[in-house]
Amino acid sequence: MTRELPHVALSAHAHDREGMRRTDDEWLAERWADASTRVLVLAGTRLRPVDGAIEWVSPTEAPDGRRLLLGHADDVTRFAVIAEPGDVAGEPEEWTGLRALFPQLLAGDVALQAEVPWLFHAIGLAEWHWVTRFCPRCGGTLESTHAGHELTCTSCGKSQFPRTDPAVIMAITRGEPGSDDERILLGRNTAWPEGRFSTLAGFCEPGETLEDAVRREVLEETGVRVGEVTYFGNQPWPLPASLMLGFTGRALSEDIEVDGTEVAEARWFSRADLRGETDVDIAVPGGVSISSSLMESWVGQPLRRGW
Repeated sequence: MTRELPHVALSAHAHDREGMRRTDDEWLAERWADASTRVLVLAGTRLRPVDGAIEWVSPTEAPDGRRLLLGHADDVTRFAVIAEPGDVAGEPEEWTGLRALFPQLLAGDVALQAEVPWLFHAIGLAEWHWVTRFCPRCGGTLESTHAGHELTCTSCGKSQFPRTDPAVIMAITRGEPGSDDERILLGRNTAWPEGRFSTLAGFCEPGETLEDAVRREVLEETGVRVGEVTYFGNQPWPLPASLMLGFTGRALSEDIEVDGTEVAEARWFSRADLRGETDVDIAVPGGVSISSSLMESWVGQPLRRGW
């Protein structure tokens, strides 16, 4: 395929995170005082699009709150400020979660795509600050340090770091690779309506390799045994704190027996099914997540957008 896959496009604008500057108080104060510095204001874990765009304000326009250094790009330093919901401008309904911007991403909003790494960085940190209120070792008070990238206990001194949970997501296939007979295994979550399917996914457990997590999750959810597993790519997904690790895998068995807890239905689909060339009624994820990339890569062309 010559087209850039969806998960690659969303990660194409990485910024310098200035990790070595997070404890340099003099430098941080200098950058905050600079008129060119831009600040993303968050109400807890929510942001406020203005006319469909992300608004970055000057430090003098930002409310009081917990300050996070995001980094710089194009000679502009950027911060985020986590403010209390009652301390921000606008009506409460104007502040939304990051998912509310996905329709614009699906529509190919190039300007918004360039903002995604900044938003993932800021929202990921905000989600972590929001749920990490006390020291898990002693229950003491936590103080934000390292420009918002560490939380240090004021009682025992133990540092906490932003949490990222590894989750595997996989395209499992059977049949002769590349042939018309090859099929891909997709599942329907118990909370989804009829006809909505996606690749299977699940979290890696302690002491488990990623490849074994793929095999275990597929077996637990569908009863299908998987042999060869190959790494495909990854995508940050801080909603609230995941790193999606994509894999392809080859099925050793065909019969399906869903768990009924997470997966309500699982089926084998052909490329023609995903291209909309058959009477199979199926809706698949739009071009935002690595799930779309896994399916597009297998089909060999962009998919019809379903949800």
